[in-house]
Amino acid sequence: MHTLYQWLWQPFADFAFMRHALVGCLALAMGCAPIGLLLVLRRMSLVGDAMSHAILPGAAIAFIAQGLSLVAMSIGGLIAGVVVVVLAGWVTRQTQLKEDASFAAFYLLSLATGVLLVSKWGKNVDLLHFLFGAVLAVDPAALLLVAGIASFTLLTLALLYRPLVLESFDPDFFRAMGGGGAVAHFVFLILVVLNLVAGFQALGTLMAVGLMMLPATSARLWAAQLPGLFAVSLGLAGLSGYLGLLLSYHADLPSGPSIILVAGLGYMLSLLLGSQGGLLWKVWRLRHLEA
Repeated sequence: MHTLYQWLWQPFADFAFMRHALVGCLALAMGCAPIGLLLVLRRMSLVGDAMSHAILPGAAIAFIAQGLSLVAMSIGGLIAGVVVVVLAGWVTRQTQLKEDASFAAFYLLSLATGVLLVSKWGKNVDLLHFLFGAVLAVDPAALLLVAGIASFTLLTLALLYRPLVLESFDPDFFRAMGGGGAVAHFVFLILVVLNLVAGFQALGTLMAVGLMMLPATSARLWAAQLPGLFAVSLGLAGLSGYLGLLLSYHADLPSGPSIILVAGLGYMLSLLLGSQGGLLWKVWRLRHLEA
């Protein structure tokens, strides 16, 4: 008979790789959760998904040149992501295409290019690592990278909190008032790329955006004010990492998908129980009004 301690903490007490994975997930949550929330508020959720694939060709080229080098793959992914941000912004300003359409086009090209490169010069296991990550293999160097990106993200958000929030709710007014909307928008997209690079190391390109977007989407169903939204999003992201690792350990399941499935379960529960538009709350309020 397993005790509560054995279920909830012993895997982390007994195994260093589980502790590393937990710290990595918590650091990812601190950087990804606020970025994901701002993406949701800006109605740019699918841009986050597009950007998660934009880093793949850069990381793949670095992998071909340097092997599984954390530094090289991170730099390659960052360069590829910045290139896509700049190109998509340029296309948006020079044509009639909206920003989401530009990102979608470049994301498809990036994903195809990255998969082709890894498939041609790598192995199937390398492709799986790129797409789905290996959070249980996170080493101290990767932890430092993830923690550094999370710290930089939180510091930048603190410094640019007002312009980022204003641009999220009314970008046209903010730009008309000369608030530096274009600069704030570009800095924000760079933060998106940085956090996806951090998530890529642990969860892979297909999973990294999940920890960014699912908790943020769920938070909209629990809170109405920005401080509450940030707190709920961060809490759900951290809890998803913790419970996902436990599920992976006890059920012998892949860690990355387990984390995202737990975050998805949190989203489904939020749809039902959320105090800000959850389905059960809506039914209860309708019955209350009828009574």
